[in-house]
Formats: sequence, C-alpha cells, structure tokens
Amino acid sequence: EEITLKPVQDTGNILKQGYLEKRSREHSFFVSEWQKRWCVLKRRTFYYYANEKSKQPKGTFSIEHYSARLAFHLRKDSRKRCCFELICPGKRTYEFTAPSPAEAEDWVDQIQFLLKDLSSLTIPCDEEDKEDLYNDVDSSDSVNTASHNTTLNQDEPNIEMEEDDIYEVLPGKQPNKQ
Repeated sequence: EEITLKPVQDTGNILKQGYLEKRSREHSFFVSEWQKRWCVLKRRTFYYYANEKSKQPKGTFSIEHYSARLAFHLRKDSRKRCCFELICPGKRTYEFTAPSPAEAEDWVDQIQFLLKDLSSLTIPCDEEDKEDLYNDVDSSDSVNTASHNTTLNQDEPNIEMEEDDIYEVLPGKQPNKQ
C-alpha cells in the first residue's frame, strides 16, 4: 500500500502554523542566512516547508526535550524583537524570526504549552509496557476487593456492619446487628 503525501494543511492536528524565517545551518556568500519557511507545529513535531503548498518538508524534528525562548541576540536589525530559538542540549539549535514580536511570543508560548503538556502526561497512551503500572482499578491482588463488593451490594440479608465500618448505610436499609 502506497502512502500519498499531502500538503501540510491536509494533515490535521496542527496546533500552530505560519511563515517564519529560519536561520540556515550553513550559510555562504550565495545562500541567504535567513530563509522564509512555512512552519507547522503538531503534537510532538515541528515541520518546516519551502512554502505552504509544499508536499515534502524541508526538515522536521521532534520538539520533545527542547525548550523555546525569545532570542533578541540573533539579529542586529529592526527584527531582533521577532526572534526565538528552540534549544536542546546535545542537539541542533533552531533559530527563527516571526513576522512580529507578538507572533514570536505566541510561537514560544504555544511550544512551551505543548512541552509542558507532553511532560505532564501521567498515563502513557502508546507505551504498552507501562500499562500495568497505572491499572489499579481492577487489581486482583487487592485484599479488600471481595469485601468491598459485597458490602456495597446490600441485597444480601446476612451482612454484618460494625460501628467503625467505612461504608454508608443507604436510607431504608438498616444493618443487621447481633
């Protein structure tokens, strides 16, 4: 089965997208230092394309473990307040210029929000090996499971309840005392 590549706007789950200038890793006399790219932020991945109609990204990277911050030092011109960077120790730093300072702040805020959301996941959805660590609802080794179920089921007439019992007595049902 062949996978057809779609333009980026058809891929769904997009959190933020728009044109940014991306600083090229290697710049020379012939290549501009800042190149206009259509950038797309999805749940875990940052994509950048030549333009918004491109089917194939020029680059992509996972944003997990990265941090985003405004970076006014990247440019010396009037656009310096529009700059931000994505940094991860031991990995490539990505540098961008947004169309406006407000837009740069919004990109940083969106990325930070996403990173915070990724780091706060308590139940992993795609890691099968961790599934049992969080499944405490139906644990069969629980000592109180049987007594808990029968105490809540008050249809049985011979249930004894002590004064320090933690279960509530339903109206109209009185516990049998001996």
